[in-house]
Amino acid sequence: MKKGIIALSPLIVFIVLYLVASIIAQDFYKVPITVAFMVASVYAVIITGGLPLRKRIDIYSRGAGTEMMMMMLWIFVLAGAFANSAKVMGSIDATVNLTLSVLPGNMLMAGLFLAACFISLSIGTSVGTIVALTPIAAGIAQSTGASVPMLTAVVVGGSFFGDNLSFISDTTIIATTTQGCKTSDKFRVNSFIVLPAAFVILVVYILLGSGIKSPQDIPVVEYTKIIPYLVVLGTAILGMNVMAVLTLGIILAGIIGLLNGSFDLYGWFGAMGDGIIGMGELIIITLMAGGLLELIKHNGGIDFIIRHLTRHIRSKRGAELSIGALVSFVDICTANNTVAIITIGGIAKQIGDKFGVDNRKCASILDTFSCFTQGIIPYGAQMLMAAGLASLNPLSILPHLYYPFAIGIAAILSILLRYPKRYS
Repeated sequence: MKKGIIALSPLIVFIVLYLVASIIAQDFYKVPITVAFMVASVYAVIITGGLPLRKRIDIYSRGAGTEMMMMMLWIFVLAGAFANSAKVMGSIDATVNLTLSVLPGNMLMAGLFLAACFISLSIGTSVGTIVALTPIAAGIAQSTGASVPMLTAVVVGGSFFGDNLSFISDTTIIATTTQGCKTSDKFRVNSFIVLPAAFVILVVYILLGSGIKSPQDIPVVEYTKIIPYLVVLGTAILGMNVMAVLTLGIILAGIIGLLNGSFDLYGWFGAMGDGIIGMGELIIITLMAGGLLELIKHNGGIDFIIRHLTRHIRSKRGAELSIGALVSFVDICTANNTVAIITIGGIAKQIGDKFGVDNRKCASILDTFSCFTQGIIPYGAQMLMAAGLASLNPLSILPHLYYPFAIGIAAILSILLRYPKRYS
């Protein structure tokens, strides 16, 4: 027991340092998460006894440089280059304008939800969707007399649709990579779980928003700028390798941007470079998390947590619930669903393998529970961003977050009721 706790203590150091320091500062972004991982990593190297220092560092480096980790990093590099080159080229504005231009007058709330769902599914980021749509939602609310917290929550909720399902979302990439399954397979399983929830919430928004009018003077839609998102979405659904999908998206965004004058060749290079740099923190976190968990595994910590977590588990249902609870707990502590999946992805894989959980279902559980938790914590990046853009208190948005709560319920029901049956 004592040895197991000591082996796990680097993870405890990371969570306590990040959580306690953030609470004291009353700001969950005051303490850089990279610093928390660095301190935990140094501590992990120190407590790994019985080996020369160089050997301990070699074990840490081996965990950071696994084939899975390297694949993840290359995907992050390509995703950053694509997302920012498409953004600079004007794809986000064009997509927003297209979505708003096709909305019926009395479907504004439901339309904003659909817009957030489509944009987040296309660009693979909840924060990017919130940045694009929240100012529009707040402006519409103020001009029509609708509730600003309600319309802001509609955008936040819809943004997690794509964060959960998108092929280029970092949560999807990490969940599928750690569980050893294809993004297209995880998409199919995830769709069975969350699409019914999305449909129910859409109906709710249709009923609640029937009295709101559409905005006027929507800019002309530049359809060519939407092509990269549509191609990325379509080829990913067809099962093309995610790296090939992102490379194709980068090329299309570059060609269209060069042809329509959005940027010159150097501007395109700069956009890709900025996008890659923007992934820097996530890449560093991924490397350090891989090394940290390798030392914890070497010291017996992974076996300890699996043994105690699964001690009373007798079925796949119990294993799936434990995985969902674990990723939710880590997300509450770190306020970052990507970090939560990185942190416990390997543990979840071992629990799943032990109890015969389908790796596609396991990836879906990791992603859905992490998005549910991230979507309702008022100190998460998404809530803070939305609150800042709409000049609101994050707590005023919380009661209106129907979709994150809905996918949390749907995920629990998918475990208890064993659906989709093919993957359960």
